Amino acid sequence: MTATLGPEALGAELGERATLVQFSTAFCQPCRATRRTLAEVAAMVPGVGHVEIDAEERLDLVRELGIDRTPTVLVLDRTGTVVRRASGQPRKADVIAALGRAV
Repeated sequence: MTATLGPEALGAELGERATLVQFSTAFCQPCRATRRTLAEVAAMVPGVGHVEIDAEERLDLVRELGIDRTPTVLVLDRTGTVVRRASGQPRKADVIAALGRAV
């Protein structure tokens, strides 16, 4: 089953072409680096949004999506459908490649 997330679930608008969704926790060191990487990619690629979700505040969504560690990054297409998912700190090149599937 492929998940679809809309603005109401994310608490933010979807990007025009794609959205990078990051699940983080307050004391997660790799989450900080992931936030920087995703923000840089979103700034580089027109129409791409970046949404960070505090996993501890959104346990409902964490359970629904089966998120079991942070950081976890979801790549959504323009309709909010999850097209790629990765756990751990991503490399910028991998994020850009994953976006290629979404846009």
